[in-house]
Amino acid sequence: MTTLAAPPIDLAPRLASGSLSDFPIPHGREEAWRFTPLDKVKHMLDVDPDAGDVTSEASGFVTVGPIDAADAGHWLPTDRAAVVAWVSAGTSVRVDIPADTAVEEPVIVHLKAQAARAHAHVDVRLGRHAKATVVLVHDAEADVSGNIVTQVGDGGDLTMLSILDESDDADASGVMSERVQLWHWPVQIGRDATFLGSAITLAGSVVRMLPSVTFAGPGGSATLLGAFLASEGQYLEHRILVEHEAPHCTSSVTYKGALSGEGTHTVWVGDVVVRRDAIGTETYEMNRNLLLDDGARADSVPNLELETGDIASAGHASATGRFDDQQLFYLQARGIPERVARQLVVRGFFVDVLTRVGSRQWRDAVLDRIAQRLGMEPELERELKADS
Repeated sequence: MTTLAAPPIDLAPRLASGSLSDFPIPHGREEAWRFTPLDKVKHMLDVDPDAGDVTSEASGFVTVGPIDAADAGHWLPTDRAAVVAWVSAGTSVRVDIPADTAVEEPVIVHLKAQAARAHAHVDVRLGRHAKATVVLVHDAEADVSGNIVTQVGDGGDLTMLSILDESDDADASGVMSERVQLWHWPVQIGRDATFLGSAITLAGSVVRMLPSVTFAGPGGSATLLGAFLASEGQYLEHRILVEHEAPHCTSSVTYKGALSGEGTHTVWVGDVVVRRDAIGTETYEMNRNLLLDDGARADSVPNLELETGDIASAGHASATGRFDDQQLFYLQARGIPERVARQLVVRGFFVDVLTRVGSRQWRDAVLDRIAQRLGMEPELERELKADS
């Protein structure tokens, strides 16, 4: 079990601490947990000595070894699930890109749970003036809680993809795995550094993904993208916190989700805080949800807190709706059957997010998976990709 020497700190709107005693087991009335089905995740909110670690193959810029307090870097856990993962994980999967290094090919990290319940600590560090793309492929066949601690050095340029999906050898019946995934993704961005993070969530019975961004110096830029497809009673929750403390930084958040099926529920909460000294800030966040039938529910909560008016721009937008009848009519009027027309609308809904992920290979892989989930004919998907 790992302990953190650092004392608790106040990071409004959330407490940050390495002590389990600072985070009582939630009862469901807390703001951070009010949507989450606690009966399905409560087994992940206490220490289990029989739980395993999440590991990966060591290669290239990836190393795997014992976790210690130095791996926390700038970060402290901010809720019960994160601190349980921190004190329970014994293995650190570390991606270390040295300063002044440009990595041409994506660094692929396949995360593998060593038990049915497991805890993860992933440490991604990009050196000063370095540039790289890191892809995290999660193990969706286990109950996992973990932390992805990310640091982008001054002048660095980091693109990251977090992909949570069924593996190729998953149940051939197509039934979604009944697994719980609880992830924190804290990112610290250095002076004049650029970060693009994409969260692709397609699998899991209950998923909580919590990206957060802080700026360690002026001139930083953060782009957070998300795409999620929920069905068959899945619960997918994405909570984002962007805290502007340094001047002249920019942030952009765009998340899109499509959902169908009785009992399916998605939650998106976007918190942006602009502190008093963060003059010249530019920030915008947007969430769009597409309901494919009557049984699904989407909650969308954008929040913007300004402590200074000396900013360049700030705004947010949120919308949840059904199919655009005009789009369907346009496609059907050109001889496209209604079922295929609906598939095309859903695919197009995601394309403008996925084209920004920074890797055509992984963009196409995600579009293939979405097409498969929608029941789209492979030949049609190949034609669409060829035209894009």
